[in-house]
Amino acid sequence: MTASSTPSLITFAPAQAGEAIFDHPAEARRVSGNPQRVTRPFYTDALGEFDCGEWTCEPGAWCIAFGPHRQEYFSIIEGRIRISDLEGNASEFGPGDACVIPAGFEGVFEVVEPVRKHFVMFERKAT
Repeated sequence: MTASSTPSLITFAPAQAGEAIFDHPAEARRVSGNPQRVTRPFYTDALGEFDCGEWTCEPGAWCIAFGPHRQEYFSIIEGRIRISDLEGNASEFGPGDACVIPAGFEGVFEVVEPVRKHFVMFERKAT
């Protein structure tokens, strides 16, 4: 019997996660607080365009600016966040809620309660 060339499924199980990456929002982007953010990657494709994992963060807020080729899907597992656009329109998300941050989006990302979310990030590389 020969080994299968079919790739294995990627599961969001703690044992499958990569090494945790700890950081804080850049000082120039901070709106309130200096929250620690922890990213646990589960998968990155060979081109480095698609990655997904789990993300946790302490309360705080910072400015975000997605480039023209970067977009994110997320689903909140625990906690609460608020995302506001440059016009001040705000949306809140809690457990069970999901959202897409589209390419080109700019605004403020605020962690209202300590949050844990699954994320999928896609960023088309320049061709």
